[in-house]
Amino acid sequence: MESSKETQQKYIAIKALENGVTIIGLTRGKDTKFHHSEKLDKGEVMIAQFTEHTSAMKIRGKAEIFTEYGNVQSGT
Repeated sequence: MESSKETQQKYIAIKALENGVTIIGLTRGKDTKFHHSEKLDKGEVMIAQFTEHTSAMKIRGKAEIFTEYGNVQSGT
């Protein structure tokens, strides 16, 4: 498992390509649960960070996601 310091350095950027893009943070640990959500409108950008509490993010709607591994588009 990664150390807490390494995990907290992982960021992604999400750019909404339409109104109402939803970003949902999922918890880390034995039981995965929703713990936070945000809505973005077209053109808005959110910088999100993976932490010791956030292990995954679900993105609903048309958005461009920028990661250290490359870019991907959701909702296509």
